[in-house]
Amino acid sequence: MVQASAAMATVHLAGCASSAATTSAPAQTAVAATVEQPPSLQPVTLHVNGKRHRIEVDTRTTVLDALRENLGLKGSKKGCDHGQCGACTVLIEGRRTNACLSLAVMHDGDEITTIEGLGTPDKLHAMQASFLKHDGFQCGYCTSGQICSSVGMLAEVKMGMPSHVTPDLNAPGPLTDEEIRERMSGNLCRCSAYPNIVASIRQVATGQGGQA
Repeated sequence: MVQASAAMATVHLAGCASSAATTSAPAQTAVAATVEQPPSLQPVTLHVNGKRHRIEVDTRTTVLDALRENLGLKGSKKGCDHGQCGACTVLIEGRRTNACLSLAVMHDGDEITTIEGLGTPDKLHAMQASFLKHDGFQCGYCTSGQICSSVGMLAEVKMGMPSHVTPDLNAPGPLTDEEIRERMSGNLCRCSAYPNIVASIRQVATGQGGQA
């Protein structure tokens, strides 16, 4: 009796194992196909800080990774990598862009300006000089994105683009501190140097720090 029960149990377990192997086979095949999928490479031309770069990238490569890993421009920082902190902000065709959310192949032929392209150590951009004067940074990790975003934001103001807090959409008024804070809300500073950042931007906006 005991031997018969053991034999039945053996047959049952063997059947279960066979069934499980049959059921999981398609899933394993799908996983293997995904893993073995080769990356798709594509040539792309990026004009960065006035220089033309012809590179070949994985089509999944972001602008930020192309700048940092392919071109060696480390000024743009990878913060959250989800477009939430703004540390990676660069100017693409003059518009501020979260480089971590934008694919390099989407910008074939575009003009890109990073913090390295705004000024030089001997001749700083007005916004860079203003951030130094007003101590608009502490740890400095977000500073590249803050400065690029500030320059792009002032260009938007000059074009008459309203913000969420602009009282009159047909006749934008002066650039108040409230406007600056709202327009810069996509750039976070974990050191909370916000008052100094606002002061830096205000100085350039009023022309006291030279042309932006």
